[in-house]
Amino acid sequence: MKGTMRRPIQALRSWLRRQPPRVKVFLAVVSAIAALVVIRMVVYDHDNLFIAAEAVHAVGISVLIYKLATEKTCAGLSLKSQELTAIFLGARLYCSYVMEYDVHTLLDLATLTTTVWVIYMMRFNLNSSYMHEKDNVSVLYVVIPCALLSLVVHPTTQHYIVNQIIWAFCVYLESVSVLPQLRVMQNTKIVEPFTAHYVFALGVARFLSCAHWILQVIDTRGRLLTALGYGMWPSLVLLSEIVQTFILADFCYYYVQSVVGGRLVLRLPSGVILQEECNT
Repeated sequence: MKGTMRRPIQALRSWLRRQPPRVKVFLAVVSAIAALVVIRMVVYDHDNLFIAAEAVHAVGISVLIYKLATEKTCAGLSLKSQELTAIFLGARLYCSYVMEYDVHTLLDLATLTTTVWVIYMMRFNLNSSYMHEKDNVSVLYVVIPCALLSLVVHPTTQHYIVNQIIWAFCVYLESVSVLPQLRVMQNTKIVEPFTAHYVFALGVARFLSCAHWILQVIDTRGRLLTALGYGMWPSLVLLSEIVQTFILADFCYYYVQSVVGGRLVLRLPSGVILQEECNT
């Protein structure tokens, strides 16, 4: 019975693998649109999507905490990605506190607290297992462009200019904060299960956050963009959400393929090997 169920899945996977890149991109876009339609029909209050994104991110962090606490190793994890995450969460927490102060503020505080704990464990308690040479993306190369862009393009709301710039900075930084982690996976050639689960959770959280913004724009018939300000800022907000979703989309695709197919090791086109503990 189990083998019979897997045959259509394997046939579909083989068919997808044979398709040219343009077809794969087209199918990915169609799938994303279909998912947005389903979400819009099922979820009535689209603000809940942002809360769901934060919850999924928290689950991913919980997986990391479990890994660090039980396996006593941080091998395969990017300290720089965690530091970038802490930076944008700190910036977003500040903006949320001075601009809104709602449930999002509490969620950001909880996520920031756990992220800081992960950083502490990696820097001190488990530093001997940290792969310094593999985590070779410079934080400055990520932070400085985001900071410069936030000085040029930021919201034009009624808030103080400093708060506007910090808001823009955290949006831009969040969209690229996972790049060092992806680089570590490329350098190590092995992605162990807990790290894979964490990165997949990030991908799901990014998609939910992106869906939240897109559906909010649709529901308000574009008025949300006007509320965010004028100029390039509204477009860059949506672009940042889309960019961070597509950065992780490729990994999430192969992650799901590995889990569904029950493969122990999967080599990705980027050179990353996903090592997954699946039951065959």
